[in-house]
Amino acid sequence: QSRILARSYAKIVNLNRLSFVQASSVIPRCSLSTAEGTSAPTSAQVVIIGGGSIGCSMLYHLAKMGMRNVVLLEKDALTAGTTWHTAGLVWHLRPSDTDIVMLTYGWDLMKSLEAETGVSTGYIQNGGLFIANNEKRLLEYKQMQTLGKWFGIESSILSPAETKQLYPLMNVSDMAGALYSPTDGTIDPAGYCSALSRASAKMGGKTVLGCRVTGIETAEDEFGVRRIRKVRTNKGDIVTSCIVNASGVWAPSIGKLAGVSVPQVAMRHAYIVTERIEGIQNMPNTRDHDASVYLRLQGDALSVGGYEPNPIFIDEMPSDFAFSLYELDWDVFAFEIGGAVNRVPAIGQVGVKSTVCGPESFTPDGRPLLGEDPDLRGFYHASAYNSGGMMYSGGTARELARWIITGRPELDMFAFDVKRFRPGLAANSQWLRERSHETYAKHYSVHYHHDEPLAGRSLTRRSPLHSRLAAAGCVYQERHGFERPGWFHDRPAETADYRYYGYYGHTPHSDYEYERCLTMDYTFSAPEQEAALRRECRTCRSAGAVFDMSYFGKLMLTGPGSAEAVDYLFSADIRKPVGSTVYTCLLNERGGVEADLTVSVLEPGAQYYLAIGGAAALYVKHYLLKVMQDRGWLADNRCQLEDRSDDMTLISVQGPVSRQLLAGLVDGGEGFLSDSAFPFGQCRKAKVAGRPALMLRVSFVGELGWELHLANADAPAVYDAVMAAGKPLGVVNAGYRALDSLSCEKGYRHGHVDLRSDDTPLEAGLAFTCKLKLPDRPFIGREALERQRADGLRKRLICLTLDDAEPGKRLHGNELVLRDGQPVGFVRRAEQVYCLAGGDGDGVTMAYAYASRPDGEVVKPAWLKAGAYQVECMGERRPAKLHLRSPFDPENLRLQGRY
Repeated sequence: QSRILARSYAKIVNLNRLSFVQASSVIPRCSLSTAEGTSAPTSAQVVIIGGGSIGCSMLYHLAKMGMRNVVLLEKDALTAGTTWHTAGLVWHLRPSDTDIVMLTYGWDLMKSLEAETGVSTGYIQNGGLFIANNEKRLLEYKQMQTLGKWFGIESSILSPAETKQLYPLMNVSDMAGALYSPTDGTIDPAGYCSALSRASAKMGGKTVLGCRVTGIETAEDEFGVRRIRKVRTNKGDIVTSCIVNASGVWAPSIGKLAGVSVPQVAMRHAYIVTERIEGIQNMPNTRDHDASVYLRLQGDALSVGGYEPNPIFIDEMPSDFAFSLYELDWDVFAFEIGGAVNRVPAIGQVGVKSTVCGPESFTPDGRPLLGEDPDLRGFYHASAYNSGGMMYSGGTARELARWIITGRPELDMFAFDVKRFRPGLAANSQWLRERSHETYAKHYSVHYHHDEPLAGRSLTRRSPLHSRLAAAGCVYQERHGFERPGWFHDRPAETADYRYYGYYGHTPHSDYEYERCLTMDYTFSAPEQEAALRRECRTCRSAGAVFDMSYFGKLMLTGPGSAEAVDYLFSADIRKPVGSTVYTCLLNERGGVEADLTVSVLEPGAQYYLAIGGAAALYVKHYLLKVMQDRGWLADNRCQLEDRSDDMTLISVQGPVSRQLLAGLVDGGEGFLSDSAFPFGQCRKAKVAGRPALMLRVSFVGELGWELHLANADAPAVYDAVMAAGKPLGVVNAGYRALDSLSCEKGYRHGHVDLRSDDTPLEAGLAFTCKLKLPDRPFIGREALERQRADGLRKRLICLTLDDAEPGKRLHGNELVLRDGQPVGFVRRAEQVYCLAGGDGDGVTMAYAYASRPDGEVVKPAWLKAGAYQVECMGERRPAKLHLRSPFDPENLRLQGRY
C-alpha cells in the first residue's frame, strides 16, 4: 500500500528525470547577502572550509572567542551544499547529558542571534512530540524525560487521549503514549547562517565566496611531526597552521588533499512537502520512531521524512553540486509514506507540493566527526552530522572553538572525537559502508544499552584466543574495531558476514544464533541471559574466572627522557623501583580525567609499560604524543612511544584460586607468587607454561589475581594451560559484561562513563592517584586541582544501591538522583551486581552519580550523609541507599588474598 501511494504521489509531482536537478525546480534557492571579500587573505590563524551551518557557526564562535584573523572559504554561496535543504528540526531531549547541554546552548543561540544581529533566524517554537507505539518505546522516552529534568527541560508524558487533544489530526489508536517537549521547534537555515555570518563580520571574521580549495600543503617540523602549512585556492594561497574541515559531504575530498582519511559516507536523504492540510497549523513537530518517520510543520503543510532501511549510497560527490537535488526514488521513499499516513491520515488526502532529495553524510556510529586528526596537527574535523547539523551546529562549534584555542573542549567530547575510529577501519570502504548503513537503518530504533552491530564484524580485529572462546560459547561485543568477549552462552554464537537486512539483493541469514543472542538484550528489564551473567560473576568471586582483555591498549614509553615525561604526564608518583605498577590518571589542564591506566616501571628512567582500557587506548596514545611533541620530548630520541596493542595478548586470571592455579604454571611456583615476593601493585617478568610473559598483580574486579601480558604467538598455549589447570578448581571463562558488573560492585571507576574529562580525581574519590603532597612535582592539571582543593568540591561521586528491583525497569544510566526530594544529579553508571551481602538471587542494583548541592555550595560528606535518597527510573521514584564508597570489601582484603 505504501508503494502504491508513493507512486501516485510521484505522478502528482512529475519529477524531472535528471540525475540531479537544480534547486529552483523544486524549492526556491536560498539567497544570502555575501558582500564579504572576493579575494582570499594571504594568511590566517584558522581557515574554515565550508559555508554551511557548521562552518558559519565555527566562524562565529572563533571570532567571539577573540580570534580576529579567521577566514571561511565557500566554493559557491553560503548554505549551497547540504544546509540549504535541511528540514531544520530542533529537539532538546537526548539520552546523553553532553548532547543535551550542546542542544540547549544551540537553541539559546538561535533565539538570541536576532537581537545580536538584527537578522531573523526564522526560529519557530511549536513544540515536539515523540510517538511511542509500544511500551518499550515509551520506557525509552520516560528515560529521556528523566534526564531532561536535571537540565530543566520542560516535557511531559501524554496518554493517547491527551495526544489527540494536542494534535487533533493524529491517529492515536495504535499508540502507547507520547513524549511532549513544548520548547522544540524549527530553524530557517538561510536566516540562521545569515545571522551568524553578519555577527562574525562585525567581529572581524572574513568570508570568501566562490573560493575553491585546490590543495593543502603540509610539512614535518623539526621533531618529525606533520603539520598544516598552507591552503591553496583558486583565489590564492593562504598560509595557516589550522584548518577546520566543515565541508559536509565533501569532507573526504578535502581530507584526501591533506592525506587524511575521513570516516564517513554520503547517502541520499529525502523528505516531501505536502499541499495544504486544513487544521495542521500550529501543530507540534512529530517523530514516530517506530514508523521511522518525522512530520515537520511547514506553515499550513507538513514536511514528511525519515530513515528507510535501503538508502541510496552516493559513491562520488560532484564538486559543482550546489543548491541541487537528486530525483526522488519513490520506491525507496515508500517506507516513510506508510507510517506518515497511518499517523496523520490527512496526509493521504492531499497532494505533494515539492520533494527534496539531497546528499547527507553519515558515520559508522551515528555521531559527528570532531577534533584534531591524530596524524596531522592543525587539521580539525567538523563533519558528518548524520542529518542533525543544524541543531548541533551551535554546541559543537563552541566546543571545537575551545578545542582549537585552548587545546581542549570543556564538555566531555569523547563520543564525538574522530580518534574513536581505528585508522585501518577509518580507511576501509567496506567497513564504512556496512556500519554506516546499519546505523542509518537503525537510526530510529529503540536504543538498548547492550545492543551490538551486525555490520562490519568480519573486518574487525580479533585476539589470538578468538576461535577458542567462540567454541566455548563466547558472545562477542564490538568496540572500536575490536572483538572482545561479552558473555558466554551454552552454545557457539559467532558473527557472520553482513547482509544489509535483506536489501540491495542480499539474502538474510537463516537461523543466525548471534543475532538471536542480541535480541536477549532488547529489554529494559532483566535480560534473558542473566543467569549466565550471574554465574560468571559469582564464580569469579567464589573460585576464579579468566578474562581475555586483549582489547586493552599496551604502550611502551622508553628513552632517556622518559622519567621526566612520566613525571609530568601522570598524576601519580611514578618514581618507583623497578617492578612497581602504579594506578594513575592522565589529566588535562583543567584537572579533568582524560583516562585512568596503570604504568609499570620496567627500568626506572628508561622503560615504562602502559596498560590502558581499550576504549581510550588510541585516544590516550595521541594525547600523549601531542603533549610530548609540544614539549620537545620526541627530539633526538629522548622519548619513544611504541604501540604494542596489536602484538600482545592480555589474559587476566582472577579469583580466590588464582594463586593456586598459576603456581603450577609459573617458574618458581607458589613462592614466586607469594605476598612477600609478589605483592599487589607489582609486576614481574616470568615464564608461564614455558612462555615469557609480563605478569602484573592488579585487578579490575577486586579479587586476588594476575594479568598475563604476552606475545600473541604464545597466547593460545598459555590460555590452554590456564584453562586446563583451572578446570578442576571450578574456574570459568568470563566476559566484559561480568567484568563491568564486578568492577562496579567493587567501586572501580569506568573511564568516560563515571570518570570523564569534565570530572576531576578529587570529585571522583581518586585523590590518592595525585602527588599533591609532593610540592616540587609538576604534572598536567596540578594547578587546577590545587585551586579546587582550596575552594572545595561542588560535586562528589556517590554510590547508591537499590534493593527493590522493579520488573521491567532496570537502571542503565541517566536516571535522576534526588536527595530529600530535590534533584542533585543523575546516574552516570548502573549495573546489576550479584555478590553484595544481602543480595537475593537477582542481585542488587548499584549506581554511581555525581551529587551537587541545589544551592551551589561546597558538597561535604556530612551533607551527603544527612539526606534520604531516591532514584527516578522511567518516571517512578525508588528509594536508594547512599554509600560514599562501595560496600563490597571496603578493606580490600580480597585483593590481598585474604578470604
